[in-house]
Amino acid sequence: MLAALSLFLTASAVAQSDALNTAWRQTHALFVARKYSEAETWAKQAIDLAKTESGTESIAYATSLNNLAALYLAQSNYAEAEPLCQYALAIREKALGPYDPIVATSLDTLGELYDDQARYLDAEPFYERALGIREKVLGSDDPTIAISLNNLASLYEEEGRLADAEPLFKRALAINEKTLGPDHLDVATSLANLADLYRAQGHYDQAVPLYKRALAINEKMLGPEDPTVATTLIELSQVYRAQGNSAEAESLEQRALAIRAGTGDQAHPSSSEKP
Repeated sequence: MLAALSLFLTASAVAQSDALNTAWRQTHALFVARKYSEAETWAKQAIDLAKTESGTESIAYATSLNNLAALYLAQSNYAEAEPLCQYALAIREKALGPYDPIVATSLDTLGELYDDQARYLDAEPFYERALGIREKVLGSDDPTIAISLNNLASLYEEEGRLADAEPLFKRALAINEKTLGPDHLDVATSLANLADLYRAQGHYDQAVPLYKRALAINEKMLGPEDPTVATTLIELSQVYRAQGNSAEAESLEQRALAIRAGTGDQAHPSSSEKP
């Protein structure tokens, strides 16, 4: 949910009052905690506050609409999310022009909305335009460009366009390493994305070191018992199984299951990860 979460990260730039700031912060905190019903109450309050304070053509109002859309998107409520996303985009384009990074955030969200519904042809132009805006305005190495690259690359991967996805994943990884440092969690995500692609292509020797590095970062930054560590362990174990290394695969799977048992996630690896 990269695009959806990024909605809240732009809110502080357009804040109008302490009350509105509070509503946005509460919405964000409850969103992250996946307390969507409570978050929705705050998000709707923010919409009312923004409307009263700034009017229905303001950036604050658009941000509040987008935040509510993010909540609906997180719950796969696409029918409710789509008109909010479209309205927020129209407001932002009118107020800021077509090349503002905040406009790119709205484009990302609409792209994600269609992507989640496997409407790939609808999603692609939104992701492409968001990437173009960020490259034009922010330069070639801004971290948000890596988000756009990952969105577009993941779309290509879902469409089976693996050769088109690879250079985008590689560029996203390079940007994150350069701007965030080698041990950042976004670097781990980029490593896993590229490793997933190589696994899908059957390039197991290329996937293994990427998964191992992603695992090391996640263990260092999140701790050895975090659910993200379990996911990376399973992904790496699947590569080992494909290589015929069943003993190593089983060892990793058992560790992942132990982590998940400790965190309340009892899903068996084979039922929760893609092959």
